[in-house]
Amino acid sequence: MAGRVPGEGYSPSRRVAAAIALLCLPAAVAAVVWSLVRSPLQLALGLALVVVAVLAAWTALVHHGISRLLATVAAVVALAATTALPEARVVVVLAAVTGLTVLAAAAAKFAIARDLAPATNGHAVGPARHGVLLMNPKSGGGKVVRFGLEQKARELGITPIVLQRGDDLRKLAEQAVADGADVLGMAGGDGSQALTADVARQHGVAFVCVPAGTRNHFALDLGLDRDDVPAALAAFGDAVERRVDLALLGDRVFVNNVSLGVYATVVQSAAYRDAKLATTTQILPELLGPDAPGFDLRFARPDGSHARTADVVLVSNGVYHLNSFAGLGTRTSLEAGVLGVVTLDVDRARDVPALLSAEAAGKPGRFRGYHDWTAREFEIGSGQPLLDVGVDGEALRLPPPLRFRSLPGALRVRTPVDAGAAAAAPPVHSTAAVTALWRVLRDRPVRGPE
Repeated sequence: MAGRVPGEGYSPSRRVAAAIALLCLPAAVAAVVWSLVRSPLQLALGLALVVVAVLAAWTALVHHGISRLLATVAAVVALAATTALPEARVVVVLAAVTGLTVLAAAAAKFAIARDLAPATNGHAVGPARHGVLLMNPKSGGGKVVRFGLEQKARELGITPIVLQRGDDLRKLAEQAVADGADVLGMAGGDGSQALTADVARQHGVAFVCVPAGTRNHFALDLGLDRDDVPAALAAFGDAVERRVDLALLGDRVFVNNVSLGVYATVVQSAAYRDAKLATTTQILPELLGPDAPGFDLRFARPDGSHARTADVVLVSNGVYHLNSFAGLGTRTSLEAGVLGVVTLDVDRARDVPALLSAEAAGKPGRFRGYHDWTAREFEIGSGQPLLDVGVDGEALRLPPPLRFRSLPGALRVRTPVDAGAAAAAPPVHSTAAVTALWRVLRDRPVRGPE
């Protein structure tokens, strides 16, 4: 998504998105007001039933046996009662408000996110003299084959290396550099990106990320279009190069994050990849249920206090802007030279309503069990011989202590000249967002004079 072109202004699609965002939120407010005037008691009852259904669903997730059954029944009954309200418009209003809010957020991100993103230190570079692209044909459900990346690479003068069963990715990357590669690329998931980026870092060659994995968080935060995988190959030609941070867990490089606690334990299950929901439902009661022992994770907080447990610990390469407990969000910068640390503690009974309220508001920081800070280095200890750890999505078991360190500006990254500078804008107040949207709609620069 390109920014505003001097002398040409914003694209019609950006201006349309700004108009949609500006119209959706007032429409949602109008729908609520209209329903309150027509059926105030039923709207309040509908909202209460939705809350009951969510709380019951949470209870079902973290319990076994009869408790899970009763909670499931309660959730179903609450939802059925919502749809059975005499005024059907109440259900329609609730659905419409949710849909309008989601649409407004998506349209606003498309319209203004790039203009609010911080500037990067990129500079123009010429084509690679000897570009090599390593490819994992199994990543992302076979994106390498589906997008014909091997043939497209050859057409662009890039040497393709397709991994075969039993190949050692690090050795192949090392050999490519030894054979003269000045630009090293990887088409695969974030774990493969991290390993190849580490080789590029150690040898001082430039790196190209091709988003051929499943989630491609690193590509997203580099400003790449994850839906147009072949477009990333343009970075081997005339491109923009900048230095971005990497991070270390021990001597292992990661590009995104390392997780411990609930998620890291769930993904250890061999059944998780084939049955994510069923596996999570089966394991969650042992992790968050009323009799769960908690996780033995010991670390120091910035205020000098020492924690001995947490339900979730996330250590990231850079700081994520989180608007949900369910997803990582995005990073406004990969050049800050710090680790982002997030911890979450949930009291099994008392904290659920507050947790759900913070989630619904898109402001996890309001939850009292949520803590975040930045650090150059961070350490986690434990009395356990091995800890379940998720490193860039890969499930591992590692002995404590776990030592993390930021590597500021360690990697030379090339991106296509038309790629975005960053994937996310820093958080802004609602009034600032409305002002920015209004300026885009009027084809005025978001930053700078009228």
